[in-house]
Amino acid sequence: MAEFTMELNDEQREVRDWLHGFAADVIRPAAAEWDEREETPWPVIQEAAKVGIYSLDFYAQQYFDPTGLGIPMAMEELFWGDAGIALSIVGTGLAAVGVLANGTEEQIGTWIPQMYGDPNDVKVAAFCSSEPDAGSDVASMRTRAVYDEAKDEWVINGTKTWATNGGIANVHVVVAVVEPELGSKGHASFIVPPDTPGLSQGQKFKKHGIRASHTAEVILDHVRVPGSCLLGGKEKLDERLARAREKAKASGGDRVKNAAMATFEASRPAVGAMAVGTARAAYEVALDYARTREQFGRPIIDNQGVAFQLADMRTQIDAARLLVWRASWMAINGKPFTAAEGSMSKLFASETAKKVTAQAVQILGGNGYTREYPVERMHRDSAIYTIFEGTSEIQRLVIARTLSGMQIR
Repeated sequence: MAEFTMELNDEQREVRDWLHGFAADVIRPAAAEWDEREETPWPVIQEAAKVGIYSLDFYAQQYFDPTGLGIPMAMEELFWGDAGIALSIVGTGLAAVGVLANGTEEQIGTWIPQMYGDPNDVKVAAFCSSEPDAGSDVASMRTRAVYDEAKDEWVINGTKTWATNGGIANVHVVVAVVEPELGSKGHASFIVPPDTPGLSQGQKFKKHGIRASHTAEVILDHVRVPGSCLLGGKEKLDERLARAREKAKASGGDRVKNAAMATFEASRPAVGAMAVGTARAAYEVALDYARTREQFGRPIIDNQGVAFQLADMRTQIDAARLLVWRASWMAINGKPFTAAEGSMSKLFASETAKKVTAQAVQILGGNGYTREYPVERMHRDSAIYTIFEGTSEIQRLVIARTLSGMQIR
């Protein structure tokens, strides 16, 4: 087990500085343009692929960092550059992790390379879980997958929403219900290969923030995929469903739902790190502005009203980062989240990003409200962190249930 330390090692610092350089030199100069265009920044993704950032190898190296700090460090630096472009770069990782976590070696070797493509022909992937009536309430999912034993195919019908890269992806990973009475335990994940008939893009959302990241509905109309596209395989699924049936009889449905929430718990610190990156970026702009902007013959940072705001902003950012690092270290070392530390980190970091970016706009005054300065975009981008990967209200619910042991509703 890796010792906990507040200091990055030499290799981590080298990676951090490399990522920071890419964010500063490539992502930031392109941020305003792609936010206005509201389109996937393919040229930036291609540049990330050429230098090795947009690749499974890089993501895996950070994911398996024994300190647990690889992923949060990478997320913070990329999202410091720009949240929308960064999400376009890391969004494929959601689908890749889904395959890594649940797929066979053959599935991993077959599909993950097709998710990324190569530097000369980059591809993206989409992870499709949320639905119009099933976001936080995963047990309400309606997309169904029915096994056609005669053809050894799964037939999938339903509509997914809020899918990053949905419809433009080369490979879609779709979560569907295979046994409704088991709630979230009756779900399974499927690969939908490129150009599969029946899969189409629905509405593309015009968003308040992270506008360089493509978000859309994915419609599945009698989509047929081979049996080999069931992640983990049919035998493993049948065994898991049998165990779930027995546990459901013994302990009731509420525990089935709680198990689903526990699955999400481990991924939430990464979202917290994204929020930290955006908050840090806005704070740095505000600090620089306060040092150089003069009113009444002196820099505005000389005023306690501004200086104290900046002090609070930095304190909150550092506290958020520490909560993210603690949860990430616990996760990689198999420490149980007995106080919902993953949700704590995501909750505090996301709320901090919204607050800090709003304070940055205020410090810049009228300039902060215009698109001539990046804090306006950062403030819009920050709103998503309290919504995706579980709203702030869901995080508080998870924390309260974990602390109390009660099924709070």
